Amino acid sequence: MLSNLMSNYFFDTVEPIAKWISIGVIGTMILSLIVLFFNKKETYTKSEVAKTFGSVAVVYALVMGIFLVVLEILKKFSGGYLEENWVSSKIVGFVFIPVLVTLLLTLIGLIALFIIGKKKPEATKKVSLIVFAVCAVALVITIVLIAIFYAQNIVGDGYYTGDYGKLNSPLLYTFAGLLVLIVVATAFIVGKNNKKPFDSKCIAFAGVSVALSFVLSYVKFEGAWLQGGSITLVSFLPICLFSYIYGMKKGLVVGFVYGLLQAIQDPFIVHPAQFMLDYPIAFSMIALSGLLTDLNLLSDKPMLKFTIGVLLTGTFRYIAHVISGVFAFGAYAMDEGATSFLTYSAVYNTYVFIDIALVVVVGLILLSSKAFRKELDK
Repeated sequence: MLSNLMSNYFFDTVEPIAKWISIGVIGTMILSLIVLFFNKKETYTKSEVAKTFGSVAVVYALVMGIFLVVLEILKKFSGGYLEENWVSSKIVGFVFIPVLVTLLLTLIGLIALFIIGKKKPEATKKVSLIVFAVCAVALVITIVLIAIFYAQNIVGDGYYTGDYGKLNSPLLYTFAGLLVLIVVATAFIVGKNNKKPFDSKCIAFAGVSVALSFVLSYVKFEGAWLQGGSITLVSFLPICLFSYIYGMKKGLVVGFVYGLLQAIQDPFIVHPAQFMLDYPIAFSMIALSGLLTDLNLLSDKPMLKFTIGVLLTGTFRYIAHVISGVFAFGAYAMDEGATSFLTYSAVYNTYVFIDIALVVVVGLILLSSKAFRKELDK
């Protein structure tokens, strides 16, 4: 019991420290940029400044991202976490480990593509198909195991059974499947003419984008929205930029990986379809930031192009969360006296639009810089 309390204390202490260190690093970089901007002595060119700060951000994101992932894994596997959250220890084998294995296989596959892209570029397409097949099988197995676990636990826990907060599983699966079908079909239809290779530079950019987004997702403003939900410090801006540059198909992969990381960071799962809607599906919607890139539209108006892409991303992510909320979290709506599950879920998830607004504002500031756009073009 004492060891569990100590482990909880350790994790609860380290996470806020990492959060404030991240805020300090970001603040220092912003302050330095402001000082350089008002410095009339042209000691450094804008391109040199962009490269320097970009390198610092990349290194920091990778180091902190790896540290936070390891910390989350240790926390979720600890007895203290399971005891504090009234979670059965079986969740480790049926949920945490399958999600972790799927994530690791995806990351290993990306690393393999990175290496092969440098050594044998001609074999990249064949290897990418193998990686996709392995990850798809791992995902299916993960979903089946999660389904088994929650089929056993939802029936007997007395909270999501009977007339009180009853789950509508068929509709959950139907809507989850429809969202996946819409986005994947769109990505492959509009992306058929996208000739940007899945080369080593693309994979490196993908890894950095996921790491940056994961670190930024720890900078949360909880309670900032009356209905609930947490607003982050533009956490999905890096992967929005990745999709904006490389298109929807590659954006789907990055969004999927990021969704699994979010499931490890903050797992709140009551149903397999709800898990898919709130994590891999919701964050795979970030791929829509690359829709106009694949359609080759508004190339001469990057700021408008980016804004439309992010609005599409946010809207479909919102839809995924709302659908999940309607069918999987009805008990909470009843607790608060809501007469309509749809209204409750729609209002609760409006915090997503605050995230969207922040991403659009910061993204437009970055894209207004010619030096930044030049680096993106490279």
